[in-house]
Amino acid sequence: MISSDSGASLTVSKYMPIDFLVVKEKDALKGNAPLVIARGGFSGLFPDSSSAAYSLALMTSLSNVVLWCDVQLSKDGAGICFPDMKLENASDISIVFKNRNNVYLVNGVSTPGWFSVDFTLTDLETVALNQGVYSRSGKFDGNLFPILTVQEMVKLTRPPGLWLNLQHDVFYTKHNLSMRNFVLSVSKSVIVDYISSPEVAFLRGVSQRFKATKTKLIFRFLEKEETDPSTNQTYGSLLNNLTFIKTFASGILVPKGYIWPVNKNSYLESSTLVVQNAHKEGLEVFGSDFINDIPFSYNYSYDPIAEVLNFIDNDAFSVDGVLSDFPITPSAAIDCFAHIGKNASGQEKPLIISYNGASGDYPSCTDLAYTKAISDGVDVLDCNVQMTKDGTPICLSSINLMDSTKVAQTPFSTFTTTITELQKGSGIFTFNLTWEDIRSLTPAISNPYSTFRLSRNPAAKTAGKLVSLSDFLSIAKEANSLSGGVLIGIESTNSSVLKEFKEKKKNYELVYRVDENIRDASDATIEDIKKFATSVVISKDSIYPENKAFITGATDIVSRLKKNNLPKSTHFVTGAGIDGVITSFPQTAASYRKNRCLKYKNAPSYMSPVQPGSLMQVITSDEMPPALAPYPVLTESDVAEPPLQEVAPATPASSTNAGTTAPAPPHQTGNLELPHALSCPILLCSLWPFCCYEKVYKITCSHFRSPVCPSSTAWIFCCLVTELIQIFSPKPQ
Repeated sequence: MISSDSGASLTVSKYMPIDFLVVKEKDALKGNAPLVIARGGFSGLFPDSSSAAYSLALMTSLSNVVLWCDVQLSKDGAGICFPDMKLENASDISIVFKNRNNVYLVNGVSTPGWFSVDFTLTDLETVALNQGVYSRSGKFDGNLFPILTVQEMVKLTRPPGLWLNLQHDVFYTKHNLSMRNFVLSVSKSVIVDYISSPEVAFLRGVSQRFKATKTKLIFRFLEKEETDPSTNQTYGSLLNNLTFIKTFASGILVPKGYIWPVNKNSYLESSTLVVQNAHKEGLEVFGSDFINDIPFSYNYSYDPIAEVLNFIDNDAFSVDGVLSDFPITPSAAIDCFAHIGKNASGQEKPLIISYNGASGDYPSCTDLAYTKAISDGVDVLDCNVQMTKDGTPICLSSINLMDSTKVAQTPFSTFTTTITELQKGSGIFTFNLTWEDIRSLTPAISNPYSTFRLSRNPAAKTAGKLVSLSDFLSIAKEANSLSGGVLIGIESTNSSVLKEFKEKKKNYELVYRVDENIRDASDATIEDIKKFATSVVISKDSIYPENKAFITGATDIVSRLKKNNLPKSTHFVTGAGIDGVITSFPQTAASYRKNRCLKYKNAPSYMSPVQPGSLMQVITSDEMPPALAPYPVLTESDVAEPPLQEVAPATPASSTNAGTTAPAPPHQTGNLELPHALSCPILLCSLWPFCCYEKVYKITCSHFRSPVCPSSTAWIFCCLVTELIQIFSPKPQ
């Protein structure tokens, strides 16, 4: 719980990773569960080394979490917890003492800045910590968190474990300050569990004094090409002499790239033998640089828990601990996710619904995206169905081919046109090309966060093949996990379409998608929806509204829908009470469902849902983002629509463009004439086959109303989808 009066109230997790007893002796040095070391506390959120950062780390981590303090020495020899020797990097010192900056040689490099050696502890009492990583929110800086001495930090937090990182001993010695004297003095009044340094001479100088104590000395490796100023040896060369390191240290702290190297394209290479070699020498191994908000290897599909697991749960080794700015992540990985088999059973909910297959790893709606989603453990495999010029239903994330293919780089670029009823700007639409034309196109992976320089799996950015609806059904049929009979569900943002299907096919499951953010729905509106739909899809913002990336609170929409017996799907799980999640990364959702912490009677803090609005309480009034207008309430008038028009025969269109084929003859569906060459756009018909516990396929089809596309045409198209289901789906058992 976060208190607005005192900054943060402390609640320490009581949960120990008892399920990690399966760790083998060969994996970790002593067979114990890996440690979580919180670098500067929860520094990924609050200013590094602030009281709030340390308190939140204790609240959200394993109960044996170790708090990390980067020690800097003041002019009068006091040891402060501060992430950098240059104080302006994470404080307001450049404002408080504008003209007190200096230039010093640091490891032979001329370095300008505000240095702790120029300020007494009394001076530093007027300086406030701030967020030193500019990509992180600075909204908490208004709290004016004070700089803490080591003793103050320990008194405030009473940490289960304390790790002092003592860097730049050579620099401080030149300024008549002694890191050795400081650490020997502080260890008399404070229990220090770990002392690390990247300088051999410093650790050798204090090793005898700590030999008979429980304090462990850890040699910290920096990047391989960097040089230890006390020996003039590179860290790469020191890595080859672990026997020497063992003479003065009980462990090593290495960048994670020492263990799992990453190539220039941000993909993993084979693991090294660093962990095994160090363990043979009797050295513990700790990995550093586990930072959620700095891009890491694409192999992890943007899942930081998957990254941690790769270091603690593989067939070859396990590190003895990880250093992280986000200690909640390794805490969850160690206690909840480690050593769970791929075939382990998980809870039934939430239902995992893919979003254009595993579109976070491969181009949307390709054979590779679908097979990856199936292997990841998806329950509902989706297909956004679009219609080609020759009447072939295909799977594509958008009716505009420019959104998901390289069509603009082909001769088909001449088909570019603008249809304002469909979208702003121009496009090349599926209904202007035949299936043969479209299947020849190169798919392109979606990058919805490219403005933040976050790309998805570049190595596979054009991999896979586009698939037709029949291809999609074949993929589903061949999957062992997707088998059984057929259920048909119709999803739509239009009540008129669902009402039509309600009258025509009583056995269809009808899904109503609310295509806007809402905060609530009246009882009368929900009763209206229940007349034509059996479930509802809502956006995650409708459950947890956001303001400047902060969750401001929680709406009542889920509880109201649940009270009225309407299942719902969205993107949040625990705490929201929803029934399904729609995701581009189904493997992440499948892993979540299997984690052992879901079976605990009381969930540990690192697996508990975010408390809506809790962080907003820690933002001071001067930093508070402007309030946003609340989302509207869904009313009966928002849902009500006139009935669909009667179906009128359509004349097949002929092609005058090179590269397209002539349309096939009209197709009869009941008493309706179905043209194979549709001249108007059809959007967002979705096909979702899945295998859950009943092992059935599910079909979903939604409708697009547009002045250029009569609603009757959408109805005909959905009839075609239904026919294809009957043709290509396996027969009920």
